[in-house]
Amino acid sequence: MSANASPSGHQPTATYNSAFLKACRREPVPHTPVWFMRQAGRSLPEYLKVREGIGMLESCMRPELVTEITLQPVRRHHVDAAIYFSDIVVPLKAIGIDLDIKPGVGPVVEKPIRSRADLAQLRDLTPEDVSYVTEAIGLLTAELGETPLIGFAGAPFTLASYLVEGGPSRTYENAKAMMYGDPELWADLLDRLAGITAAFLKVQIEAGASAVQLFDSWAGALAPSDYRRSVLPASTKVFRAVESYGVPRIHFGVGTGELLGLMGEAGADVVGVDWRVPLDEAARRVGPGKALQGNLDPTVLFAGTEAVETKTREVLDTAAGLEGHVFNLGHGVMPSTDPDALTRLVEYVHERTTR
Repeated sequence: MSANASPSGHQPTATYNSAFLKACRREPVPHTPVWFMRQAGRSLPEYLKVREGIGMLESCMRPELVTEITLQPVRRHHVDAAIYFSDIVVPLKAIGIDLDIKPGVGPVVEKPIRSRADLAQLRDLTPEDVSYVTEAIGLLTAELGETPLIGFAGAPFTLASYLVEGGPSRTYENAKAMMYGDPELWADLLDRLAGITAAFLKVQIEAGASAVQLFDSWAGALAPSDYRRSVLPASTKVFRAVESYGVPRIHFGVGTGELLGLMGEAGADVVGVDWRVPLDEAARRVGPGKALQGNLDPTVLFAGTEAVETKTREVLDTAAGLEGHVFNLGHGVMPSTDPDALTRLVEYVHERTTR
């Protein structure tokens, strides 16, 4: 079933006619819907208050805390969708990978995967491994009502890059060395991660998520030929695994202008675009039959209201001819962003695009 199907199965009916889901399905909308990646997070003082003294991974495993954090930007900014508060390494932690999210660094893996024997660390994910996710989404959907909740997961390539490197990297020399030097091991690693990712997304959808987004944050480090050969099959497996649920599937990466067509080909209904490629050009690269999401440069929000409105109009103007458009930033909200700037941005997009 595609994202254009009528409500059935696990697709939440309360949110079906929301502006966000209509845009994802490329249907007429009352206004351009808005949400922001990292809208629930460090830019909000209320977030910093409730997270005080609580580690990131622990925060992701407390259903009531997850619910509160996820709802904070909906209350403050009146965005058209909430995104489930979590981290892309949560499913890896849930299956027993020894990792931690270190402040100022990011995910750090104690024993990186460098050999075939290391694959034994990656067992299947079960719903019981992430029962806190099911509980939190149940709490959230009861509070959100007609506002859609977006579930998400990290894409196989991005998860693999953390697992092989042992942490964040700018060059991905170990991951690429495996990809080029031992393509069979690489393919098996990504295939296992695709299964884990698909299972994690299924848990979220079955609990009540109205859409899902696959973050391939580091895919922009790849040439198109390498992406097609060594990454596309695993991402395709993830999207196919959740296709029957009928919820929109969003695919996003940073620096992926050269990969936009391939990312759509992987099976997404909506392709996220960073700020480097205008949306009309992105539509040409992706091809017909897909909605687009994006793509205001997050740093514009530091420039003052007039500049924000000018750049926002440019985004909206380039999106005017699209089949479907969800307004978003071209990457996540930066921690030092003024929350009031985000609230004003939502209001401005809604007012300017009201049909």
